[in-house]
Amino acid sequence: MLRAGVDLGGTKIQVAIVDADGNVVGQCRIPTPQDQGPQGVIDAMVGAVRSALADAGASESDLTGVGVGSPGQIDHASGTVSHAGNLPDWLGTVEVAGPMRQALGVPIELANDVQVGVMAESQLGAGRPYDSMLGIFCGTGVGGGIVIHDELWLGRGAAGEVGHMVVEPDGAPCPCGRRGCLEAYAGRAAMEIKARKLVKKGHKTSLFHIMKKKERTRLSSGVWAKALEQDDDMAVGLVDRAVWALGLAAASAVNLLDVEAVVIGGGLGCRLGTPFADRIRDAMIPHLILPEKTPQVLSAALGDLGGAMGAALRVEHTTPPPGPLGEVADADA
Repeated sequence: MLRAGVDLGGTKIQVAIVDADGNVVGQCRIPTPQDQGPQGVIDAMVGAVRSALADAGASESDLTGVGVGSPGQIDHASGTVSHAGNLPDWLGTVEVAGPMRQALGVPIELANDVQVGVMAESQLGAGRPYDSMLGIFCGTGVGGGIVIHDELWLGRGAAGEVGHMVVEPDGAPCPCGRRGCLEAYAGRAAMEIKARKLVKKGHKTSLFHIMKKKERTRLSSGVWAKALEQDDDMAVGLVDRAVWALGLAAASAVNLLDVEAVVIGGGLGCRLGTPFADRIRDAMIPHLILPEKTPQVLSAALGDLGGAMGAALRVEHTTPPPGPLGEVADADA
């Protein structure tokens, strides 16, 4: 029997079909609908699960359940997602599990998108050799997760919100409504807002030309990567700014938690890869209380498929035995 994992993001929906041994046997990746409201997003997730099953040569009768990793506040009992600001027109509370269960005929397990991605890296990816790790996932926003003794630390329900650690008092405005958060500097949405403001002030960049050429409506991770390849001044400057903020926040978290490893993931983190993780490590070191004990700073090993794999692990709350990871998808093109 098979499990499906859905990684729901502001720009893409990624689905992985996982077998009993943890192998990825089918997958699908589609853009997140931007103009159809929450129901359009739910319909797109259902369609993506069906497409991934077809890719696996399977049908809905082969599914035991679907895990969904979503931004926002998760209510497991009611199957709802609330305050998912990075999703289009997702205002208030939206029922997700019920409509998906009705469409697919299997149990639906909701979880926080970053937390499932962090657990996937801890159990199957870059964090496997370590007893403790901090995951920092840079995508539309910046999320995080803390693993201690191979267990996800939730605190009172909101632990790991590294994206809303303040790196500059009264600094840049954050999508959360506060100022100076890490996400205001290293979240892709906030970086795009800053880029658009700079363009209005007369600054030149190839970012939006690349975006149009790729037929994107947002500055995706692939757009940023291409602009960096071209040494675009604005892209270089904004990524430098993100690295500075990530190094500061990661160092503060490490000073508090003393974890063995920091894993950098998410769409942007995976796309920029090991060089990006290395730069964050270098930016951390001046702020560490014990620089001689700098933790390993690693790029997520599961790539952009990690969130979907982690969501699949939520089905029946069981972890598959270690096995081949299957083909890992690239970060968004």
